[in-house]
Amino acid sequence: MNHEEMTAAILDAKNRKGMTWEQLAEKVGMSPVWVASCCYGMNTMLEDQAKALCDALGLKGDVPQTLQTCPSKSWGESVPQDPLLYRLYEAIMIYGPSVKDLVHEKFGDGIMSAIDYKMHVDRVEDPKGDRVVITLDGKFLPYRRW
Repeated sequence: MNHEEMTAAILDAKNRKGMTWEQLAEKVGMSPVWVASCCYGMNTMLEDQAKALCDALGLKGDVPQTLQTCPSKSWGESVPQDPLLYRLYEAIMIYGPSVKDLVHEKFGDGIMSAIDYKMHVDRVEDPKGDRVVITLDGKFLPYRRW
């Protein structure tokens, strides 16, 4: 089973069971964004985490094993060359589908505005090395039906 087939099986089971990423994250003991990113094949779960997720979704077969296999992350030729921009791009490419699902679960079908929008970059001191905290704060815009 490849990662695309794994993702399809997980999303199908998640939808059939009516579970949210937050509910699945509770079962796995990790954050909703991270759990969703594993389900999209962008991160790797440990055996006990994969088992907990698959038990919650009633999945067997190759899904638990595939959740534990290292992904191949590639996004074409448009990756920025600047190291900081590359890391921002990488974060969006890895966690973007997960964040999208969480926004849709919490708000419905729509997008985050980049017009009615604020962004903050903060430095948080940490004994293990200072942290970069980027907050994206955009108004939710539901898609209009007509």
